[in-house]
Amino acid sequence: MKSLALSLLILASPSYGAEWKTRSDDRLFSKAQLTTRVRGKILTYFDGGTSDFRQNGAYYYTYGGGGVWEGHYHIGGDSTICITYVTEQTRCDLYVSSGDRLTVITETGIRFPIKTITEN
Repeated sequence: MKSLALSLLILASPSYGAEWKTRSDDRLFSKAQLTTRVRGKILTYFDGGTSDFRQNGAYYYTYGGGGVWEGHYHIGGDSTICITYVTEQTRCDLYVSSGDRLTVITETGIRFPIKTITEN
């Protein structure tokens, strides 16, 4: 059952249908590079929100004003990370190096630069 869910998650990945709105200076990551950048790390956004990528695959997004979304993450080989929340909602975002910052790009093209990255 887990392999079926993982297969469906990979097929639902935006790289199979969405066209990312990248800029000419955006650099994509390999799976290994992106794993090194986020696994075991807390990414803090400029609005104070955080993405906490645990070593065991657990994921916690905390809003700048409070409130937490919990789930599990899957790092793709196409510079994407897909999150399946406990509510069974799934989202995939593109992670790029833009200038000297890690930047998250949503499927709709909204860009969220990362302010800081710390160990969790």
